[in-house]
Amino acid sequence: MVAILFVTPKDRCTIIMTEIRFYHMQTQTLDEVLPRLLVKAYGMEKKIIVRTEHDQEAERLNKHLWTFHPQYFLPHGAKKNGNADLQPIWLTAKEENPNEAKILFLTSGTSWDELEQFDLVCELLDGFDAAAIKAGRQRWKAYKDAGHDLTYWQQNEKGGWDKKA
Repeated sequence: MVAILFVTPKDRCTIIMTEIRFYHMQTQTLDEVLPRLLVKAYGMEKKIIVRTEHDQEAERLNKHLWTFHPQYFLPHGAKKNGNADLQPIWLTAKEENPNEAKILFLTSGTSWDELEQFDLVCELLDGFDAAAIKAGRQRWKAYKDAGHDLTYWQQNEKGGWDKKA
């Protein structure tokens, strides 16, 4: 038995690559930058994962996000809180996506193997860490070679972001 498959232009799939944004922090720390970016991302009405270097950092950021600004509320949780699948923002040191997030934040040079499951990935680079910048450049090249949509944002002296690439 021979099966013949006809593919018409209407049947063709378009492969959409993940949008990856690099944020090069130069005037503020992760504790200052991450909450502001999370507020914007949360406004996109998609679930979010924040990947940290280790569990202690995830717990530290978990506490920080409850108190970073009296005007903002970011519903979030980490391992200690449980109910990962119900959390709009999940902080973790693991490569896990229990809340089926579509936005990923990578901190402290962390990585993720299967970026295609996300619509948006935000890499936060510490501008005061030469090794982190060097590693970020290597990831940029790998992402570009893989065909992802890349942008590079550098923090200016006022704390805002200038698009550089």
